[in-house]
Amino acid sequence: MPTKILHPLLFLIAKATHAKLARYIEYLKAENETLRAHLPTQIRTTPEERTRLVKLGKRLGTDLKNLITIVNYTTFLSWVRKEKNKNASTNPIGRPRKPDEIRALVLRLAIENHWGSKRIHGELLKMGITDVCHTTVRNILKEKGLEPKPRRGLGSWDEFLKRHAETLWACDFVSKKIWTVRGHVDCFVLFVIHIASRRVHVVGVTVDPNRDWLAQQARNICMHFDDQPVKPTHLLHDSDGKFTPHFRAILESSGYQAKKLPIRSPNLNAYAERWVQSLRRECIDHFMVFGEDHLQHLCHEYEDWYNTVRPHQSLGNLPLGAKPPDPIQEPFRAAEVKCATRLGGLLRHYYVDAA
Repeated sequence: MPTKILHPLLFLIAKATHAKLARYIEYLKAENETLRAHLPTQIRTTPEERTRLVKLGKRLGTDLKNLITIVNYTTFLSWVRKEKNKNASTNPIGRPRKPDEIRALVLRLAIENHWGSKRIHGELLKMGITDVCHTTVRNILKEKGLEPKPRRGLGSWDEFLKRHAETLWACDFVSKKIWTVRGHVDCFVLFVIHIASRRVHVVGVTVDPNRDWLAQQARNICMHFDDQPVKPTHLLHDSDGKFTPHFRAILESSGYQAKKLPIRSPNLNAYAERWVQSLRRECIDHFMVFGEDHLQHLCHEYEDWYNTVRPHQSLGNLPLGAKPPDPIQEPFRAAEVKCATRLGGLLRHYYVDAA
């Protein structure tokens, strides 16, 4: 018997008109639905069957939505994605990925020194790492969103803050309406904050921040800076008119550079602005304040609580300068948890008293 060149079904389709093809498909769908009605609700296909269906179904494109009955069309699309991922993993394109140790070293050199890809490549060659080319270094940097070119100019503001964090302080005013014998007036709180540690110092409180008062506060800031273990170099302040040239001159005469920020740029003094928000929301907005002394008492109480026991999310929810506590040994007793309060219970600190 001679070998069949064409399957009878293929021969039938090949000579059919468009109208006949539509009728063929309609009949085959009805027959398929009849067969499915006598089978279990869910048909489990083998990997080989899914591969074959994907191969044939992809040729039909979105028209497959009107033909497929064995599974939902969305399930078929998931088969296509899995097949694509399998092929990508079994047939990798290009050279093998460099070891993680090499990649980590490239990123370390880029971050610590702001070098470009050529400078990093030269440093690798100097250390005897010769199997990494310049293009590979560029690709590693780009994958992590780092610029392959070396840093030019003065750098970004964020780089300035990181570079000077240990010796950089910022200052700002907090305003609060208070009641005095003269009625309802604005009162101003001047504070400084250390960028690296977030430690805050309330410098002074007044309803009249005039030139002489600011000059005295500048001297107080200098005395506070002189007591720091790491000598400050810069003090950031905004363009508020209360920070007079005389105020800056006193600071600079003591060796502290006052850096005036551009107008309408609160993000450049973000640490000070954030402390203003914390002081308001967590403390002074809860009180009707009577006089400067009352406001000064509130601010100093909050300052001490903020610097000693308040947890800080940016520091792993630990108080400033604190180390992670030792895990509590079982069994834990809730009765050992004590609460220390300030300002009539507004500020609370919980701790474990094992005594």
